[in-house]
Amino acid sequence: MKERAPAQSAVTPAPREGQTRGRASFGLQDALRPHEPIGRSAYLGGVSTTVLLIMLSWSVLTYGGLVPQLFLPAPTDVIRAAAALLREGSLQIHTMASLTVILTGWALAVLIAVPLGILMGTLKLVEALVEPIINFVRYLPVSALIPLLILYIGIGTAEKVAVVFIGTFFQLVLLVSDVSANVSKDLLDSAYTLGAKRRTVLSRVLLPATLPGVMDNLRITMGWAWTYLVVAELVASDRGLGYMILDSMRGLFTDRIFVGLLTIGLLGLMFDQIFKWLHRTLLPWSPRA
Repeated sequence: MKERAPAQSAVTPAPREGQTRGRASFGLQDALRPHEPIGRSAYLGGVSTTVLLIMLSWSVLTYGGLVPQLFLPAPTDVIRAAAALLREGSLQIHTMASLTVILTGWALAVLIAVPLGILMGTLKLVEALVEPIINFVRYLPVSALIPLLILYIGIGTAEKVAVVFIGTFFQLVLLVSDVSANVSKDLLDSAYTLGAKRRTVLSRVLLPATLPGVMDNLRITMGWAWTYLVVAELVASDRGLGYMILDSMRGLFTDRIFVGLLTIGLLGLMFDQIFKWLHRTLLPWSPRA
């Protein structure tokens, strides 16, 4: 009688920690892991918690009488002021004036700075020709150049566009240059080894590897552009959100100042979400996508 061979036991490797937990059991320890993704509901819950805490603190300070209304208006006062400005149409006028200036100045800076920055980070000859001038000008305070811009261009939209352009262009060039320079040389050499020509390497390897960092830099410089815009409107302007804030300060209309600040913040948040959406949609190969 033949002896039956023992059945081979299948050894299943123990799952790593975190693999056995489903999305329903996602806990705080998972959320505190570096680069660990969380569900959309958890993300929105965190955003809602932050907003509620800010509104609660604001309400306690104002309605509780802990801070005088002159320094911190109540949420209802800000809402009433915003409604009044909307009925007058002045909030729309100031907002459109600021948007026109910032989008024009920032777009002009992007059109020139992005290709120039890629060339600086890729070709040492271009870096030697351009970088000294960029490094010199970018340390000049933009607010100190406003008197010269008023003298050269005058008071108007063009002067504010120039302020936004100068404030973002020179910084953006160096940011894009660093992104381009940090593309792995091994990646480029591999493309050459596989027979790719120089133009193909630039368009199919270097540019795609650079674009995710460029998109992040565009998102950052948009925030800087708002800062320079408000500086320009505070110094010399007759319309815009910065002008509205300054004019409200002269009359001690703190509620209108908060309306201007909240409008700028909401517009900035809108642009930020647009850049995130563009990053995911246009650059699917990016790790952040």
